[in-house]
Amino acid sequence: MLASRYFMPTLKENPSEAQVPSHIYLIRGGFIRSLAAGIYEYLPLGFRVLKKIENIIRKRMDEAGALELLLPILTPAELWKETGRWDVYGKELFRLKDRKDADFALGPTHEETITDLVRKNVRSYKDLPLNFYQIQTKFRDEARPRYGLIRGREFIMKDGYSFDVSEEDAIKTYEVMKETYHKIFQDLKLDYLMVEADVGAIGGKFSHEFVVKVPSGEAHIVYCENCGYAANVEAAKFHHHKLPVENLKPLEKVYTPNVSSVEEVAKFLNLPTEKIVKTLIYKADDRFVAVLIRGDREVNETKLANLLKALDVRPATPEELKDLGIVEGFVGPMGLDLPIYADYSIKELYNFVVGANEKDYHYINVNLGRDVKVEEFYDLATAKEGDPCPVCKNPLKETTGLEVGHIFLLGTKYSQAMKAYFTDKDGKEKPIIMGCYGIGVSRLISAIVEQYHDDKGIIWPDVVAPFDLHILVLNVKDEKSLKAGFEIYEKAKRQGLDVLLDERDISPGSKFKDADLIGIPNRIVIGKSLNEGKVEYQRRDKVEEKQLVDLLEIDNFLNSLKR
Repeated sequence: MLASRYFMPTLKENPSEAQVPSHIYLIRGGFIRSLAAGIYEYLPLGFRVLKKIENIIRKRMDEAGALELLLPILTPAELWKETGRWDVYGKELFRLKDRKDADFALGPTHEETITDLVRKNVRSYKDLPLNFYQIQTKFRDEARPRYGLIRGREFIMKDGYSFDVSEEDAIKTYEVMKETYHKIFQDLKLDYLMVEADVGAIGGKFSHEFVVKVPSGEAHIVYCENCGYAANVEAAKFHHHKLPVENLKPLEKVYTPNVSSVEEVAKFLNLPTEKIVKTLIYKADDRFVAVLIRGDREVNETKLANLLKALDVRPATPEELKDLGIVEGFVGPMGLDLPIYADYSIKELYNFVVGANEKDYHYINVNLGRDVKVEEFYDLATAKEGDPCPVCKNPLKETTGLEVGHIFLLGTKYSQAMKAYFTDKDGKEKPIIMGCYGIGVSRLISAIVEQYHDDKGIIWPDVVAPFDLHILVLNVKDEKSLKAGFEIYEKAKRQGLDVLLDERDISPGSKFKDADLIGIPNRIVIGKSLNEGKVEYQRRDKVEEKQLVDLLEIDNFLNSLKR
């Protein structure tokens, strides 16, 4: 490909709307352009990268026995209503009506559609197992689309779905897909973690995320370097230290004027924050509940929502607390007429402090059983760095990451709701056991750039680079240089390399800046060394290391660049 005929609109300055490296360099390098908030156009360079990523995914999915198909983006509301997700998915679901006033959705995911396809065509256990996937555009009306391709309203996704006759077989398929995902992300040269995750709106029995470690990531991960345990904080567990037993002290109500926060109460009473128990009021769908948790811990609202089987969980507002007759800042469990859910962190806590449900008063020396009745304890706290690993008890570490893949064992959530049944060997009708497997294909472009860049631009891994080789002719007015450039260009193409020849009539400095920015891994520079019958070779990831290559050896050298 000749640069003079290629559409590669590079920019010298950082775009004002871009904050993270991938967003900055993908726009500056002419890979993408924004059409509207969270909606991007893939320019020729970006499209080449996208296709290489897709091909890596296809190769591994095909090897695993999955069958590629393509489902409609437009989905009838009736399918979503069968599973109940039409009402509960939320504002992220793009909804529209056709000319007959029928409701449709633009697919953010395709569980309903694929289940409908299978239930219409599968009757017997002999028709199973099945494992399908597609690579397709998806739509989610994100409240805050940001960071370029990382969080958009229109994006490209690989979604896959498996169908098995038993949970045992479904778990085997799940494990095959898990291993396939490892291969895909290893092929893409990514530094990633596989972590335990919450099932979220997709639902199911359990799930794992594949998270690329980057500072700009929105996923918060805790992991153990000793045993390998890793989990999204939404699902992470941790070992609770056993606290020493104390003699019970007499309950006492104390005056705490204008003191309401955990830190203020602890300072006023000269106690550690671990001795303060927070009583937090939440609204879960249409009901209110109280959560007891130690003062140095935070409630994990995802865990609480899962426990309560609630679609929406949020802290009660000051107005709602007032309507409930609760004094904000001094809430306590004693005499509280609400369901109480206690975190494990208070299970072995003695002589602690709670609000007295009266302005400017707290109770001290509160003890479970004697003063507060708790029948059951739950894991409701957010794990954090330093907490003991739930497996080996070594301290957990925390990092941020970008979710690029998510797999779920769905069980019968969708097949039961949509009556996707099969007849087993004994003639009994049973629901099909399903799995679900997603990869953010367009997001992977950003994930790769987040891990592979420097202060000059992108450094593409060879496997996904838009071109294998970038040839720079520094002086296009010199016929000898231009001729050498074209000869190497043609030889490289015959060797099967994807080549970009920069024969534009611009300054050498501009060519080098563009080359650094777009990040093609191999570079041949035709400059002054040509007078000695040599050209200069550089690797984009080691631009300071320059190697002179004799033109007489150029064929062998080009052959060595082939992956």
